[in-house]
Amino acid sequence: QVRLVESGGGLVQAGGSLRLSCAASGRTIDIYTMGWFRQVPGKEREFVAAISWSGSNVRYSDSVQGRFTISRDNAKNTLYLEMNTLKPEDTAVYYCAASGTGAVVTTRRAYGYWGQGTQVTVSS
Repeated sequence: QVRLVESGGGLVQAGGSLRLSCAASGRTIDIYTMGWFRQVPGKEREFVAAISWSGSNVRYSDSVQGRFTISRDNAKNTLYLEMNTLKPEDTAVYYCAASGTGAVVTTRRAYGYWGQGTQVTVSS
């Protein structure tokens, strides 16, 4: 069992930056693909970024490619999402998730563990 807790969300102006963290407990995350998703009210949760267990393979959604960077520190059992050049459309609740599939996957159903989410609000 893996417990995930996100932090680092908040209110930022457009063009600004935030760094999200996801602390894991219960089990080490070094065997899991980790991902970030986001959701706004009335819409489905969407993929943002994912990283392989070793950190050597990453994937991003087209909407954040070039602005967001996913990383992990397995020694600290922590996942990160560095978000730069934020836009109002990035406003959402951001969730971290863990997948035991072994592949860098982008679909929600592949992730079996989820955090409670952290709110990111970007003002124009």
